[in-house]
Amino acid sequence: MPSARSPPHVAPPRPLIHHWLKSSDTTLAGPQPACYYSLSLPFMPTTVFTIANQKGGVGKTTTAVNLAAALAEKKIHTLLIDLDPQANATSAVGVEKQAGKSLYGPLRGEGSIFEMITPTAYEHLALIPSEEDLAAAEIELAQTENYLMKLRGVLEPLRKSNGYRVIIIDCPPALGLLSMNSLAAADQLLITLQCEYLALEGLGQILRNVERLKDAHVNDNLKLGGVVMTMFDSRTNLAKQVVDEVKQHLPDNIFATVIPRTIRLSEAPSFGKPIFAYDPNGVGSTAYRSLGKEVIERFGLHAK
Repeated sequence: MPSARSPPHVAPPRPLIHHWLKSSDTTLAGPQPACYYSLSLPFMPTTVFTIANQKGGVGKTTTAVNLAAALAEKKIHTLLIDLDPQANATSAVGVEKQAGKSLYGPLRGEGSIFEMITPTAYEHLALIPSEEDLAAAEIELAQTENYLMKLRGVLEPLRKSNGYRVIIIDCPPALGLLSMNSLAAADQLLITLQCEYLALEGLGQILRNVERLKDAHVNDNLKLGGVVMTMFDSRTNLAKQVVDEVKQHLPDNIFATVIPRTIRLSEAPSFGKPIFAYDPNGVGSTAYRSLGKEVIERFGLHAK
């Protein structure tokens, strides 16, 4: 696992990538080297994952944060994008919310996405934070042309930069315009599903929305990358029955790893830490390391 540490004092990024930065941007050109990676590295296409579910409380943000941390632990350069105005993913990796530090501006055509990238305390893991102003984007996007394609356009320079092997987008718990933009911009959809029967209804709804996007040719390449079963309680038959039902209907998509319901996973965000930093040897860490390994193998991810 990427270990928490104080940012070392090192030289700014090499001139090769200085065209990304304003000379006055001390956040980006400053002491934390894990934020950017050289364009001279061998090219491997960036894979964009969106983690979505219109139902809240299903482990979506927990999975976004800890899957990103699990990939970073394997030295896979990963960017976590917090697209939820509640900014839970931002605080869960120990980053303070800052006014003007989110995708709100770039989605409005103001500023560059590179200016929003923020270092974290963990090697190979960077963040684009969220802020409350992002909630206004839901209304403002509806008043623009090609409103479902805004995020794709914002991400395109980042994809071409060869800076990150993986981008993980944490969506709001609703299928509004921000979530739909993430589906339009992503390569793979990961759905977190709580091990309860009511959660199965949400699964059907989001899958229907994916098909609508494809039918409208908004994102012909979007694939259901996998279903992550979360909050599994091994003491109940209900949880096992829900997992079995998803296996029956989506045998090729469900991940073998099941995320357990644990107190430590619930506590970690309040300390601003991924589970690996908060409880490195617990069952939650074991589960998310296993999920990270599955994701790497399923999608052929490699460290840049």
